[in-house]
Amino acid sequence: MAHVNVTYDKTADAAYVYFTDPRARPRVARTYPCDPVDVDGMINLDFDEQGRVIGVEVLAAGSKLPAYLLEAAQRLDTESA
Repeated sequence: MAHVNVTYDKTADAAYVYFTDPRARPRVARTYPCDPVDVDGMINLDFDEQGRVIGVEVLAAGSKLPAYLLEAAQRLDTESA
């Protein structure tokens, strides 16, 4: 089973789902924003230079992603505290 890394900032209610090793820091060559009206929020797909999806940014993540995923995510809003 593949491991998917997720980061979450509860203050911003934003999550990022990585489809690559986040330590590799692949360069985002293109971002495709999904229509916020159709998805009732903002979801951005990030692609690398070869056109592969490398990650998904989800705004209003608390209402878009399952609670178990956000609970297991690396918290960005508490790291500096």
